[in-house]
Amino acid sequence: MNESMIFEITVQSFQKGLKNLHHILEKAELHADIKKFPFENLLNSRLFPDQFPLTKQIQIACDTAKLCVARISGKEAPKHEDTESNLNELKQRIHSVLQYLETYQKSDFKSVFEIKVTQPRWEGKYLTGFEYLTHHAIPNFYFHVTTAYAILRHNGVEIGKKDYLGEMPFKK
Repeated sequence: MNESMIFEITVQSFQKGLKNLHHILEKAELHADIKKFPFENLLNSRLFPDQFPLTKQIQIACDTAKLCVARISGKEAPKHEDTESNLNELKQRIHSVLQYLETYQKSDFKSVFEIKVTQPRWEGKYLTGFEYLTHHAIPNFYFHVTTAYAILRHNGVEIGKKDYLGEMPFKK
């Protein structure tokens, strides 16, 4: 696996997932308008009492994308204060992370197999950048995007697999 492939499975995949999440939120906004309730009613929705609500799912998906590419490239990620309280602020959060991802190039991932990634809760243990990407970041990103999708679907928003997957790069 080379830098080009790492770029595609990180930056490009995260961009696609976040754009699809943005699209799903727009469909949820339309749903709320049609059903005549404020979109903000959905922000605290959750699938189960011990799970995070919709707002937090979106924040974590964004954080996972930006922190992953930062950690596996040795760069600094932008900070977000997790203060979003409405749809426009959540869309801006997604947009901000998309802009940050645009700053990356394939060459930023040349050390992904050597770089060590650690977090305080790992108690001094580490993963290589590639291990972190494949064992933690990618599954975590899609867990939170999927959970946000499921919360909205559970609340009656008419979204489906095509909304989740987005445009496919079909060939003829």
